[in-house]
Amino acid sequence: MLRVVVGALVADGRVLLGHRRPDKQARAGLWDLPGGVIEAGESELEALSRELHEELGVHIATDSATHLARVRVGPADDPVLLSAWLVSRWDGTPTNQAPDEHDEVAWFGLADLPPPPHVVVRTALVAAMSGRLT
Repeated sequence: MLRVVVGALVADGRVLLGHRRPDKQARAGLWDLPGGVIEAGESELEALSRELHEELGVHIATDSATHLARVRVGPADDPVLLSAWLVSRWDGTPTNQAPDEHDEVAWFGLADLPPPPHVVVRTALVAAMSGRLT
């Protein structure tokens, strides 16, 4: 089973999302948390750190990462195990370093969040942000 990790960079009551390019196979044209496939031998946090550096150019403080949710997504015959994390500290300014994945990245407040690609992840994210706006 393919394992994927995504990260919610949260600051000042807002979360950073990437807009998936319309030509992507998975979640095309949707706003989603940045992340990607966990490579062989990587822990979730190692993959999260690598993916957010590759896609956003930031170095996350892994001790600031809080697990949000783990859920199976996709078709029953080819499921993906998705693990979502909230990250409250990082070095660098997040920018779109992966234009082949996202055509835009933007910050959203709770009231402005676009429709979620994964309801379970969105529910956990909203709950975490509502409990402690970082």
